[in-house]
Amino acid sequence: MPKQHRAGRPQSQSRAGLPKKAPVGRVKPATPLATPVSPRPAQRPTPPPPAPAPAKPRFHEAVALYEGAVRLLQRHEFAAAAEQFRAVIAGYPDERELLERARLYLRVCERETSRQPAASPRTPEERVYAATMALNSGDLKAALSYLRQALDENPSHDHGHYIMAVALTEARDFDEALAHLQDAVRLNPDNVGLARQDPDLEDLRARPEFTGILTTAQARRTPAPADRKARRR
Repeated sequence: MPKQHRAGRPQSQSRAGLPKKAPVGRVKPATPLATPVSPRPAQRPTPPPPAPAPAKPRFHEAVALYEGAVRLLQRHEFAAAAEQFRAVIAGYPDERELLERARLYLRVCERETSRQPAASPRTPEERVYAATMALNSGDLKAALSYLRQALDENPSHDHGHYIMAVALTEARDFDEALAHLQDAVRLNPDNVGLARQDPDLEDLRARPEFTGILTTAQARRTPAPADRKARRR
């Protein structure tokens, strides 16, 4: 009798009679992509504060003209001082602080000139003042007469030469006006700033010699570097 084999489960089947599944390894969950981070913009360095603007050359001219007017006021030459204060106000409208002082002193000069009696002038200063008043009233002939007398008595009266230049400009005698202007700025370089802005010399400024006269006077006023070193010693 043939040997019977004991029925057994096929190796490829499980107890339930189902085929075994091939072992599957664990699959790791996919790592989520990191959200890209935008790089911070590089901070720009804070710029340094701007340097203060250098003083304008016109400011120095205005100060020189103003200080000359103050000196005239201190010498009681009220008419001449008033004229220079008006030149500061008209020629340098941007210098507000200086203009306030100039207006204040101008009122002082105008008040003092209104108090002075209209007496016959006896000194060169009084004659120059009388000439200024005559020019303001339109009496050119009287102004020239007063000025000639004043300069005959005092040829070094710088303001007398300046007012003579103004009067001769009005008389259209430009050559003679330039000669007196040259004397005025030679004797007192402060007259340079006044001449540059004075509306009464507008016709004279059109002459080519005018700029040369003022430039020469300004150069004499400013010492050369070698002269400065010698003075320090």
